[in-house]
Amino acid sequence: MLEQMDFDRNPHVGIFARANDEIVFLRKNLGKRIKNRISKALNVRKIVEMSIAESSIIGSLLAVNSHGAVISNTADDESIRILEEEGFKVLILEDRHNAAGNNILVNDSGALVHPDIRKSNLKKIEKVLGVPVKTGTIAGLKTVGMAAVVTNKGLLCHPKIEEKERDILEKTFKLDVMVGTVNHGVPLIGSGIIANSYGAIIGSLTTGIEMNRIEEALGFL
Repeated sequence: MLEQMDFDRNPHVGIFARANDEIVFLRKNLGKRIKNRISKALNVRKIVEMSIAESSIIGSLLAVNSHGAVISNTADDESIRILEEEGFKVLILEDRHNAAGNNILVNDSGALVHPDIRKSNLKKIEKVLGVPVKTGTIAGLKTVGMAAVVTNKGLLCHPKIEEKERDILEKTFKLDVMVGTVNHGVPLIGSGIIANSYGAIIGSLTTGIEMNRIEEALGFL
Protein backbone atom coordinates (compact mmCIF):
# COMPACT_ATOMS: atom_id res chain seq x y z
CA MET A 1 0.00 0.00 0.00
CA LEU A 2 1.30 3.46 -0.92
CA GLU A 3 0.39 6.64 0.98
CA GLN A 4 1.38 10.09 -0.20
CA MET A 5 1.91 12.72 2.48
CA ASP A 6 4.15 15.41 3.88
CA PHE A 7 5.21 16.19 7.43
CA ASP A 8 4.40 19.82 8.27
CA ARG A 9 4.51 20.64 4.53
CA ASN A 10 7.86 18.91 4.06
CA PRO A 11 7.67 16.17 1.38
CA HIS A 12 11.08 14.70 2.31
CA VAL A 13 9.46 12.20 4.65
CA GLY A 14 12.33 9.70 4.51
CA ILE A 15 14.61 11.82 6.63
CA PHE A 16 12.11 11.83 9.52
CA ALA A 17 11.47 8.11 10.04
CA ARG A 18 12.98 4.65 9.81
CA ALA A 19 10.96 1.42 9.55
CA ASN A 20 11.28 -2.34 9.52
CA ASP A 21 8.40 -4.78 9.05
CA GLU A 22 7.12 -4.38 12.61
CA ILE A 23 7.98 -0.90 13.90
CA VAL A 24 8.27 2.65 12.64
CA PHE A 25 10.59 5.01 14.48
CA LEU A 26 9.10 8.42 13.80
CA ARG A 27 9.85 12.05 14.60
CA LYS A 28 7.75 13.58 17.37
CA ASN A 29 4.80 15.98 17.13
CA LEU A 30 2.91 14.61 14.16
CA GLY A 31 -0.88 14.43 14.35
CA LYS A 32 -2.85 11.34 15.26
CA ARG A 33 -4.42 11.13 11.80
CA ILE A 34 -1.02 11.10 10.08
CA LYS A 35 0.28 8.44 12.47
CA ASN A 36 -2.77 6.26 11.81
CA ARG A 37 -2.22 6.55 8.06
CA ILE A 38 1.45 5.60 8.47
CA SER A 39 0.59 2.62 10.67
CA LYS A 40 -2.04 1.36 8.23
CA ALA A 41 0.11 1.79 5.10
CA LEU A 42 3.12 0.02 6.59
CA ASN A 43 1.05 -2.56 8.49
CA VAL A 44 3.23 -2.24 11.59
CA ARG A 45 2.39 -3.28 15.13
CA LYS A 46 3.79 -0.09 16.61
CA ILE A 47 4.84 3.49 15.96
CA VAL A 48 7.57 4.73 18.30
CA GLU A 49 8.00 8.49 18.45
CA MET A 50 11.49 9.67 19.25
CA SER A 51 14.15 12.28 18.69
CA ILE A 52 17.89 11.71 18.50
CA ALA A 53 19.85 14.30 20.47
CA GLU A 54 16.84 16.63 20.11
CA SER A 55 16.90 16.18 16.33
CA SER A 56 13.88 15.08 14.29
CA ILE A 57 15.89 13.59 11.39
CA ILE A 58 15.46 9.98 12.56
CA GLY A 59 15.82 8.59 9.04
CA SER A 60 19.24 10.18 8.60
CA LEU A 61 20.67 9.14 11.97
CA LEU A 62 19.28 5.60 12.39
CA ALA A 63 19.55 2.35 10.39
CA VAL A 64 17.45 -0.68 11.36
CA ASN A 65 16.47 -4.13 10.17
CA SER A 66 14.71 -6.97 12.00
CA HIS A 67 17.84 -7.85 14.01
CA GLY A 68 19.38 -4.62 15.23
CA ALA A 69 19.92 -0.89 15.01
CA VAL A 70 22.87 1.36 14.28
CA ILE A 71 22.59 4.92 15.58
CA SER A 72 24.73 8.04 15.35
CA ASN A 73 27.14 8.67 18.21
CA THR A 74 25.32 11.96 18.77
CA ALA A 75 22.49 9.88 20.26
CA ASP A 76 21.31 10.63 23.78
CA ASP A 77 20.67 7.99 26.43
CA GLU A 78 16.90 8.18 25.93
CA SER A 79 16.98 7.28 22.23
CA ILE A 80 19.30 4.33 22.91
CA ARG A 81 17.02 3.16 25.73
CA ILE A 82 13.98 3.35 23.41
CA LEU A 83 15.67 1.08 20.87
CA GLU A 84 16.79 -1.40 23.53
CA GLU A 85 13.29 -1.52 25.05
CA GLU A 86 11.94 -2.52 21.64
CA GLY A 87 14.33 -5.50 21.68
CA PHE A 88 17.04 -4.18 19.37
CA LYS A 89 20.72 -4.82 19.71
CA VAL A 90 22.19 -1.32 19.35
CA LEU A 91 25.48 -0.11 17.94
CA ILE A 92 26.46 3.49 18.60
CA LEU A 93 28.44 4.39 15.50
CA GLU A 94 31.70 6.02 16.58
CA ASP A 95 32.88 7.23 13.22
CA ARG A 96 33.43 10.43 11.28
CA HIS A 97 30.62 9.22 9.02
CA ASN A 98 28.21 8.71 11.89
CA ALA A 99 24.84 9.52 10.26
CA ALA A 100 23.87 5.85 10.20
CA GLY A 101 20.66 6.26 8.19
CA ASN A 102 22.40 8.24 5.47
CA ASN A 103 25.38 5.90 5.31
CA ILE A 104 23.92 2.40 5.73
CA LEU A 105 21.45 0.69 3.38
CA VAL A 106 20.16 -2.48 5.00
CA ASN A 107 17.49 -5.19 4.90
CA ASP A 108 17.39 -8.67 6.47
CA SER A 109 19.76 -10.15 3.85
CA GLY A 110 22.62 -7.67 3.72
CA ALA A 111 23.97 -4.16 4.18
CA LEU A 112 25.81 -1.71 1.95
CA VAL A 113 27.72 1.01 3.79
CA HIS A 114 29.62 4.22 3.05
CA PRO A 115 33.07 3.17 1.74
CA ASP A 116 34.96 5.45 4.13
CA ILE A 117 33.49 4.07 7.36
CA ARG A 118 36.34 2.64 9.42
CA LYS A 119 37.07 -1.04 8.83
CA SER A 120 36.93 -1.71 12.56
CA ASN A 121 33.29 -0.58 12.50
CA LEU A 122 32.27 -2.87 9.63
CA LYS A 123 32.48 -6.01 11.78
CA LYS A 124 30.50 -4.27 14.52
CA ILE A 125 27.79 -3.28 12.05
CA GLU A 126 27.72 -6.84 10.70
CA LYS A 127 27.33 -8.29 14.19
CA VAL A 128 24.54 -5.96 15.32
CA LEU A 129 22.51 -6.11 12.10
CA GLY A 130 23.12 -9.84 11.69
CA VAL A 131 23.87 -9.62 7.95
CA PRO A 132 26.94 -9.58 5.67
CA VAL A 133 28.27 -6.04 5.11
CA LYS A 134 29.76 -4.66 1.90
CA THR A 135 31.09 -1.18 1.19
CA GLY A 136 30.21 0.69 -1.97
CA THR A 137 28.56 3.59 -3.72
CA ILE A 138 25.33 4.20 -5.64
CA ALA A 139 25.58 6.53 -8.65
CA GLY A 140 29.00 7.44 -7.27
CA LEU A 141 27.42 8.65 -4.01
CA LYS A 142 28.82 7.41 -0.73
CA THR A 143 25.63 8.23 1.22
CA VAL A 144 24.05 4.96 0.13
CA GLY A 145 21.21 5.14 2.67
CA MET A 146 19.80 8.19 0.89
CA ALA A 147 20.62 7.08 -2.67
CA ALA A 148 18.29 4.06 -2.46
CA VAL A 149 15.51 2.35 -0.51
CA VAL A 150 15.58 -1.37 0.22
CA THR A 151 13.08 -3.69 1.92
CA ASN A 152 12.94 -7.47 2.10
CA LYS A 153 10.88 -7.41 -1.12
CA GLY A 154 12.36 -4.70 -3.31
CA LEU A 155 15.12 -2.23 -4.10
CA LEU A 156 14.80 1.19 -5.74
CA CYS A 157 17.88 3.25 -6.57
CA HIS A 158 19.18 6.55 -7.88
CA PRO A 159 18.69 6.55 -11.68
CA LYS A 160 22.40 7.09 -12.42
CA ILE A 161 23.54 3.85 -10.78
CA GLU A 162 26.46 2.21 -12.61
CA GLU A 163 26.49 -1.40 -13.80
CA LYS A 164 29.20 -2.46 -11.36
CA GLU A 165 27.27 -0.91 -8.47
CA ARG A 166 24.11 -2.68 -9.63
CA ASP A 167 25.87 -6.06 -9.51
CA ILE A 168 27.09 -5.44 -5.95
CA LEU A 169 23.60 -4.41 -4.82
CA GLU A 170 21.93 -7.45 -6.32
CA LYS A 171 24.44 -9.80 -4.69
CA THR A 172 24.23 -8.00 -1.35
CA PHE A 173 20.44 -7.82 -1.07
CA LYS A 174 19.38 -10.82 -3.20
CA LEU A 175 16.98 -8.52 -5.07
CA ASP A 176 16.61 -7.09 -8.55
CA VAL A 177 17.58 -3.42 -8.81
CA MET A 178 15.17 -0.89 -10.25
CA VAL A 179 15.78 2.83 -10.67
CA GLY A 180 13.52 5.81 -10.20
CA THR A 181 12.93 9.15 -8.53
CA VAL A 182 10.63 10.63 -5.90
CA ASN A 183 9.01 14.03 -5.24
CA HIS A 184 8.92 15.10 -8.89
CA GLY A 185 12.40 14.14 -9.98
CA VAL A 186 14.49 13.91 -6.79
CA PRO A 187 17.03 11.09 -7.36
CA LEU A 188 17.84 10.69 -3.65
CA ILE A 189 15.17 8.05 -3.17
CA GLY A 190 15.80 7.61 0.56
CA SER A 191 14.92 11.23 1.29
CA GLY A 192 11.35 10.83 0.09
CA ILE A 193 10.27 7.29 1.01
CA ILE A 194 9.68 5.32 4.23
CA ALA A 195 9.17 1.68 3.24
CA ASN A 196 8.91 -1.88 4.47
CA SER A 197 7.68 -5.16 2.97
CA TYR A 198 4.03 -4.13 3.28
CA GLY A 199 3.88 -0.56 2.02
CA ALA A 200 5.50 2.83 1.62
CA ILE A 201 4.99 6.42 2.68
CA ILE A 202 6.05 8.68 -0.16
CA GLY A 203 6.47 12.41 -0.41
CA SER A 204 3.49 14.49 -1.50
CA LEU A 205 5.19 15.85 -4.65
CA THR A 206 5.68 12.38 -6.12
CA THR A 207 4.10 12.01 -9.57
CA GLY A 208 1.86 9.18 -10.78
CA ILE A 209 4.62 7.81 -13.02
CA GLU A 210 7.06 7.82 -10.07
CA MET A 211 4.48 6.09 -7.88
CA ASN A 212 4.00 3.30 -10.44
CA ARG A 213 7.75 2.76 -10.52
CA ILE A 214 7.96 2.68 -6.71
CA GLU A 215 5.11 0.16 -6.52
CA GLU A 216 6.80 -2.10 -9.07
CA ALA A 217 10.28 -1.84 -7.54
CA LEU A 218 9.14 -2.52 -3.98
CA GLY A 219 6.94 -5.46 -4.96
CA PHE A 220 3.48 -4.02 -4.37
CA LEU A 221 2.03 -4.77 -7.83
